[in-house]
Amino acid sequence: MQIFNQGRLEDKPDIILIDLDDTLYDYETAHSEGLEGVKKKVELSLSIDQDILEETFSKARYETKTRLGETASSHSRILYFQRMIELFGLGTQIDLTLDLEQTYWRNFFLKMLLFEDACEFLEDVKLLDIKLCLITDLTAHIQYRKLIHLGLERYFDFIVTSEETGADKPHKANFLLAMAKLENSSNHVWMIGDDPIKDIKGSREAISSVAIQKIHRGKALGIGDARPDAAFKNFSEIRQLLHEVAGKKEGYG
Repeated sequence: MQIFNQGRLEDKPDIILIDLDDTLYDYETAHSEGLEGVKKKVELSLSIDQDILEETFSKARYETKTRLGETASSHSRILYFQRMIELFGLGTQIDLTLDLEQTYWRNFFLKMLLFEDACEFLEDVKLLDIKLCLITDLTAHIQYRKLIHLGLERYFDFIVTSEETGADKPHKANFLLAMAKLENSSNHVWMIGDDPIKDIKGSREAISSVAIQKIHRGKALGIGDARPDAAFKNFSEIRQLLHEVAGKKEGYG
């Protein structure tokens, strides 16, 4: 555990806000498996080389995100695959688009694995009577399915998706809606997430949270105004910190 601002980590939080993708589970591995399933299906059904498919998918994804901006819809696999098929020169193919979308998510869910001790951390939060709210980009439909697949739906008091707010993190609407749902103006709020801009900088600017970054491969530690108050690689570390600050509040530290 790396602590960069000890003074902000002295008190037990009343509320914990937490991200989902690449914070509680390994998104990149699941995403890669989802795309692999799509590549195989397209290669067999359309006889399109995988290198061409990857290039076309990247272009379709870029066009969709550019057109829609930082919104929940900009993450839609249906829109990505629809545009990819159009770029192949096949027009709009509804059945094929839906088939590819279902193939992607079927393979994605097969490879979804929680980070070690993530579930135990959520158990600790509930046992310590700390309110817990998930703040996540993407649509509610997909994120709810992920939570159910991972067996995490019972841990959260509230959930906020960028579909509700009309804008992805770091837009302040996501954090403000979470606090409104919790009906709490506490100054002791932790935000835990992997993205230095979306989660760390975004929550700090919106609600002055204690910002804690989950570090994993491919995601660098935030710097400057996106530098977290603390960072951890394994949930065992944040569990220990939580018990330490909870013990102090109860007079055991």
